[in-house]
Amino acid sequence: MKRLQIWDHVILLSGVFFMVAPVVLAFITSTHDAVTIYRSGLQFGFGDQGLQAYEDVLFRAGGFTKEVNGLVMLKNSLILGLGFAIGKIVISMLAAYAIVYFRFPMATFCFWIIFSTLLLPLEVRILPSYEIVQQLGMVNTYQGLIVPLIASATGTFFFRQFFMSVPDELTEAARIDGAGPWKFFIDILVPLSKTMMAAIFIIMFVYGWNQYLWPTLITTDESFFTLVRGIKQILQVWVGAQIPDYDQIMAMAILAMLPPVIVVVIFQSWFVKGLVESDK
Repeated sequence: MKRLQIWDHVILLSGVFFMVAPVVLAFITSTHDAVTIYRSGLQFGFGDQGLQAYEDVLFRAGGFTKEVNGLVMLKNSLILGLGFAIGKIVISMLAAYAIVYFRFPMATFCFWIIFSTLLLPLEVRILPSYEIVQQLGMVNTYQGLIVPLIASATGTFFFRQFFMSVPDELTEAARIDGAGPWKFFIDILVPLSKTMMAAIFIIMFVYGWNQYLWPTLITTDESFFTLVRGIKQILQVWVGAQIPDYDQIMAMAILAMLPPVIVVVIFQSWFVKGLVESDK
């Protein structure tokens, strides 16, 4: 029994090592100058630059216009991540509420039509989506970044299953007390859905934060660039003897990892509870 436990811990520690090691190497490498990284690749010891790369990334204006710094990109990434998460939760809850509690014709068929959109990745519908955004004048806007993608079949599915597990007695009690559809939704379903909302929030925030293709297509103004987009931007800006700022690239990669990690750590218990909880 003890041998099995030892092997379990060895496997878990090995998994942790393989996941954390690239992040640690990226952080250590970011403390070296760009020339050293260009010549020797990844570094296994700390350099003499300290956190200079992080200061340059966050506070020094750069890019082609020399007007945007990492703080602007961080703000844009937060707006995109939060907009995705909150927007998808709101739309998904309302769609699931209508499907479960409003007995309109072909409700189940409509749900499966929504669910089938999971088979259509962003790349399949990106051209018509871009055409619509362009015609509405939302290119280089936060609305153009967020609104076209906030519909979520995944979120609708999870909330539908959650609402279907709410006891009918609760619905009858609310109806007897004179609660209308909106009051029932706000005062009863929303509080009951907090753990599920937290779970969906984590998934959608990370999904929105890591978006690259859509922001690249929708934004040409550097003031709307995100951190993920900024990493590629640094590679395109050549300095000195044709050497990219590899130290800043590593620093920006570390900064791009931190907010999703913080969100997952904060909502970890709610995330697990929201996905496995069955008692309402």
